[in-house]
Amino acid sequence: MHQQKTRLFSRGSWPEATRISDLLRLETVGGVIMLAAAAIGLIWANSPWASVYETLRSVEIGPESLHLRLSLAEWASDGLLAIFFFVAGLELKREFVAGDLRDPRRAAVPVAAAFGGVAVPALIYTGINLGGGPALAGWAIPTATDIAFALAVLAVIGRCLPSALRTFLLTLAVVDDLIAIVIIALFYTDHLSVLPLALMFVPLALFTVLVQRRVRSWWLLIPLAVATWALMHASGVHATVAGVLLGFAVPVIRRCGEGPGLAEIFQHHWQPLSTGVAVPVFAFFAAGVSIGGLSGFVSSLTDSVTLGIVLGLLVGKPIGITAATYLVARFTKAELDDDLAWIDAVGLSVLAGIGFTVALLVSELSFGEGSSEYSNAKVAVLLGSVLSALVATVILRMRNRVYRRIHEEENRDADNDGIPDVHQETTQNSRATNE
Repeated sequence: MHQQKTRLFSRGSWPEATRISDLLRLETVGGVIMLAAAAIGLIWANSPWASVYETLRSVEIGPESLHLRLSLAEWASDGLLAIFFFVAGLELKREFVAGDLRDPRRAAVPVAAAFGGVAVPALIYTGINLGGGPALAGWAIPTATDIAFALAVLAVIGRCLPSALRTFLLTLAVVDDLIAIVIIALFYTDHLSVLPLALMFVPLALFTVLVQRRVRSWWLLIPLAVATWALMHASGVHATVAGVLLGFAVPVIRRCGEGPGLAEIFQHHWQPLSTGVAVPVFAFFAAGVSIGGLSGFVSSLTDSVTLGIVLGLLVGKPIGITAATYLVARFTKAELDDDLAWIDAVGLSVLAGIGFTVALLVSELSFGEGSSEYSNAKVAVLLGSVLSALVATVILRMRNRVYRRIHEEENRDADNDGIPDVHQETTQNSRATNE
């Protein structure tokens, strides 16, 4: 029996490519909205009306008796981001249960790349801040890739790039988010309250039982989800972890004859709220750092926190992702897909250096509101993300011109069934190999 070689960044199946395309449209629009919200927050925080912005961030609402009297900024980072991570949990589970990445050979590359893209930036930051002190607490800040931000940039600069690169970036970023959530749960939980944490599993278990039975009644599921979130918040573990656990609880595989699976249905309903509201509102409150004019900006550039984050995002991410991808190819004898070149992988790894949503969240958890380290970290996240986007733009724009001709040929190369022949050939080759 002939064994087909594993191809790095190979085309997925046509249903998977279609699903990814639909998802990318939502992420792209959300990325644009998020960038606009972040720009408004940054400009407002450095305007003559900065005091109004700070007052707005500190307005407290919520029931004091339940220990949920939080500022608007805290509601954005602890509450709204739970929706973001709920959607991320749904997407991650779908990728590994029903997506092309259920094949370990396909999953190995983005998973290894995600771990490489986390480890190397953390090592660079730690090396620069090895002297210890409060600065060392921010080692995890440059490890995160922002899905919406990166995909929005990719959509603008690389419309003709192979869809396999977009799928790879999406999967890498989702796995990256999962690693970030594990880091937050393990390393950024200062005070753990065991009783609320234990009680949290009660509404989570009820939620799981209901969704496994395909119950979709919002008046049952939402109160259980809110209770899970509130108890997780009271336990001291960051409340966004509850979002991931709830996402993992939702079944992916559809029942015979029932149409889309429940995870797909939930993602369809909650993704617009996540990308269009939750993430932009968080970006608005998180990006508003007072730079202090040109002198203040230059001064922050010499700080070790700033240097560690910028170099971690701009240098560490590309090195970690590219090296991990190369090692997978080297030791598994996998080959790059015929339509791609290694410079594509390099450009994509630079783009993964765009860290925003989770990076800003980890900055807050590392240093706390009001500290100079927190201000410098926010400046560094913004600067590192912008520089990564610019460098990636130069690389991928050149590659985009190369792929434009191929893209036009593939658009013409479709049968009456609407499925491009390249996807049919991939499926047929896979079937022939299995036979």
